[in-house]
Amino acid sequence: MRRILYSLLTSGLLAGAAQAQIPSYQPQRADLDGTAARSCALTHQQGALRQPAATVRHRQKMERYDVKYYKLDIALENNSRNVGGSVRMLAQSGPSLDSLAFELYPTLTIDSVVVNGKKVVGTRRALGDVTVRLAQAVPANSLFNAYIYYRGTAPNGNSAAIGNALDTEVDPDYGTSVTWSLSEPFNAYEWWPCKQVLTDKADSSDVWVTTSSLNKVGSNGVLERVTPRPNGKSRYEWKSRYPIAYYLVSVAVAPYVEYVNYANPAGGPTIPIVNYVYNTAALNDYREELDRTPGFIANFSNLVGLYPFAKEKYGHSMAPIGGGMEHQTMTTQDGFNFTLTAHELFHQWFGDNVTCASWQDIWLNESFASYGEYLSLNAFAAPAQARGWMDNAHAIAMQNPGGSVYVADTTSVNRIFSTRLSYKKGAAVVHMLRYLLNDDVKFFRALRTFQTRFSGSTARTSDLQRIFEAEAGSSLDTFFRQWYRGEGYPTFNVRWTQAGSSLYLKTSEMVSMPTVTPFFDTPVDYKINYSNGTSQTVRLRQSQAETSFTVPVAGTVTSLQVDPDQWLLNAPGTVSRDNTLSTKAAATMLPLAVYPNPCREVLQLSNLTMRTAQAVVTDMTGRVVLRQTVGASHTQLATAALIPGIYHLQVTTPEGEVSLARFVRE
Repeated sequence: MRRILYSLLTSGLLAGAAQAQIPSYQPQRADLDGTAARSCALTHQQGALRQPAATVRHRQKMERYDVKYYKLDIALENNSRNVGGSVRMLAQSGPSLDSLAFELYPTLTIDSVVVNGKKVVGTRRALGDVTVRLAQAVPANSLFNAYIYYRGTAPNGNSAAIGNALDTEVDPDYGTSVTWSLSEPFNAYEWWPCKQVLTDKADSSDVWVTTSSLNKVGSNGVLERVTPRPNGKSRYEWKSRYPIAYYLVSVAVAPYVEYVNYANPAGGPTIPIVNYVYNTAALNDYREELDRTPGFIANFSNLVGLYPFAKEKYGHSMAPIGGGMEHQTMTTQDGFNFTLTAHELFHQWFGDNVTCASWQDIWLNESFASYGEYLSLNAFAAPAQARGWMDNAHAIAMQNPGGSVYVADTTSVNRIFSTRLSYKKGAAVVHMLRYLLNDDVKFFRALRTFQTRFSGSTARTSDLQRIFEAEAGSSLDTFFRQWYRGEGYPTFNVRWTQAGSSLYLKTSEMVSMPTVTPFFDTPVDYKINYSNGTSQTVRLRQSQAETSFTVPVAGTVTSLQVDPDQWLLNAPGTVSRDNTLSTKAAATMLPLAVYPNPCREVLQLSNLTMRTAQAVVTDMTGRVVLRQTVGASHTQLATAALIPGIYHLQVTTPEGEVSLARFVRE
């Protein structure tokens, strides 16, 4: 970072400690009741009638080149939506180009376009689609420079069915006038000429903004310098050398006060956190919350990999945005609370470093950012607060059974940024992926792999699925079909009884959207409570709509709880004791004996008369350590790879008949 950014000589700078200690957390209702997700979603939904600007044909034209670099050199004030200047686009052609296609809002004036030093000879505009005919064709696979000179007033959502991608407003609490950008999902073209294609990230960018010298300008990357300009103006020159999606390029202009603190994640450099706040009153109100950010960065870096823009900065620019927006390296927020700050910060990994390749996959941005709230509560609050957050997420997700995490209609901003589906249900799906792996080492390794493999790029859900399948060692098609593309949630109704040392269970699954997702094949935890005050949790697979289990127990069972730790998205069901169940259950249980017990290389299964069955071995923590197909002609389990210990064996037939045994590996 350039010293000029942090020098105490900078007007209005207030520097924080080199590493602020994260303040102790006192539970706040807004941190647990879904406020952060709702405010984030509403920020994007304010222009609910917005739709993609470019036509399919125009997008095909834009696919003929790859953007390498953007430089915005524009003029802005903190009390106006007037914008003007130039945008330089450095790009590489695919096929030979005799025309250049880009997007710009139709009421903004194009003064000229110059490509490779030659002014274009014709311009065609159809709404936001702009096509310019080149004076000289660009050869195939060649780099070219395009300069677009433009001016005008960014549109106002109060008079048209679009959002304010560039807005200006006086904050009602602090009286500060601010101009700021919010381009997600389709609206960067409302304030600068660009190519709005998610899969074409620019490799780097510069944002230069000339404004009155009383103002500061927040943007992406590193503030290289502030250059004095004539007539009481200054030019803020921001530079970023990380790939960036079009909608994450940002500006925020106001007479800010600057407050800097620092994060020191393990194994990484010191990261400046540059906060542009309205004034000293706002700083006094939010300093404690701002000082949480270094701890959040350190925690996320430890869990999923070093903060992806560590060579530049992180920061915040305040604006009356109605929530937050994860602009790359400098989030825009209207205020600061625990979960909002954590949510927008985790977007720097999920959304900014790795961006969804299609709005169909917005959950890769929003669900993981929402899960960042949960992870932060786990790290810096009590377990009860994290559990309360997840309970609330499930309650919101189940307010309406319909709708998938997958976004079928990407023209609907409301659907893309659905609090219920893209944020809360999606976060529940992330949590269930963690449960399915049943191993936090594997879960967080999968997230780190995802970040590393697709760093600076875009990804689809199928990319994430392949990474998790590698960790699981098996296909996750069923999981993603049910929870990502499917709709609704299950309810488990359980009957149980005890006969001697055996606990008989019969679990019936009902679903909320049977015409779309008729069944959820999933493991389920059962907490068995004993009369002596102890308990035992077993993990059993619900492989049929009605599945029976026999569990060996060593005590008198007094009660049973389903999914006691809230891992699954499921509605409350019934749990009842049924003393008639034992004889019925015994008739359908698969008789099973195992030997030698203890075993070493192999475990022999007796009495297997069916053609095929699925054997699943779990350790004492419930983690799956072995899966194998067994049957009348395959009666041995290969146990040589298991470490010494006690294991549970579950054998399930295609008809749903289940039996369990316990064995010891020496």
